[in-house]
Amino acid sequence: METITSVHFFVLVLLAILLLVVLLIIGVLLYGFFQYRETVRLSGWLQIINEKISEVIVYDEPDQPDNPAFQQFSANPSFRNLLLQRLVDSEKKFSGMAKDKIKDLFNKYGLHREAEKKLGQKKAFLIAGGIQELTVMDSADALPRISGFLSHASSEVYQEAQYAMVSLKGFEGLSFLDTAEGRISEWQQLRLLLSITSIPEDSGSSIEKWLTSTNDSVIIFTLKLIRKFQLLSFYQEVMGLLEHASSEVRIQVVQTLLSLDNPSTVGDLMEIYPHQPLEVRIEILRAMKVSKDRSITDLLKKELLENPFPAIKIHAAEALFSLGYHDYLIRLEQDEDAPEELVQIIKHALQERI
Repeated sequence: METITSVHFFVLVLLAILLLVVLLIIGVLLYGFFQYRETVRLSGWLQIINEKISEVIVYDEPDQPDNPAFQQFSANPSFRNLLLQRLVDSEKKFSGMAKDKIKDLFNKYGLHREAEKKLGQKKAFLIAGGIQELTVMDSADALPRISGFLSHASSEVYQEAQYAMVSLKGFEGLSFLDTAEGRISEWQQLRLLLSITSIPEDSGSSIEKWLTSTNDSVIIFTLKLIRKFQLLSFYQEVMGLLEHASSEVRIQVVQTLLSLDNPSTVGDLMEIYPHQPLEVRIEILRAMKVSKDRSITDLLKKELLENPFPAIKIHAAEALFSLGYHDYLIRLEQDEDAPEELVQIIKHALQERI
């Protein structure tokens, strides 16, 4: 009797496992089927959207020729989000009239509502995406809401908010620099610089304030701004930053001073050179090499022969080479009493194979 009971129990367990396997297989098949249907649907929608965008760009009137399929789905939330994504991608690829027509399509179908909904989400990537979409489509009306994200905890969000402010308001949008605490990345600085096409005449007080910021990346960005627009009147303020605690800031100062092309730049750099950290002195030597000013020859020769740091020697030799002192370097290289390290550095400067 016990044997029959055990066999019966074993059969029930086996049937349960088989049933579970069958259910799993059915689940996987259903998931695959729905995924396929979704892929087909999205593919069809993309074709409709791409055709609509092409029509808008080619024809004078956005509604000509009529596109019934587009009108059919234009109220569907998922379709509208896909349309918004495609318009943002397309806007980046076009310019001039075509770009304006894409923005007209964005406005006609009120897609700013979809983008603004994302600003109310909790996930950072959704908020950042909404800000980016509103920025691309020049939705200046959304700026009050976007400005609230300038102090967001997520760098992804506050960087998009920063870019939106500058992209839509120009130089005025840089006001966030007054209180910016997070580091502004190199990529973000480049985006902001590319968005600014002019500097107002009354910008002096703002720039002076940013140059004294406690945020090093704000100072660095401001120095790049001065370089881009050749703001020569800030030469002395920039010079004063060569005493800044950050070597990164000082390196940017050297690059800015060289860019401003003041007649006293080389002399000023030579004067402060001995008092700078190693990495800043290397940057000054690079600047001197670019300047082609022969008044620095004695300093370069002294650094090549006496400085204990190989990096300094290398840049001094390269600067002498760029100034035309080939014969001098060759004589040093061929000197039998010259240290091997010096010979190798000079060979490098002469662009010989070591």
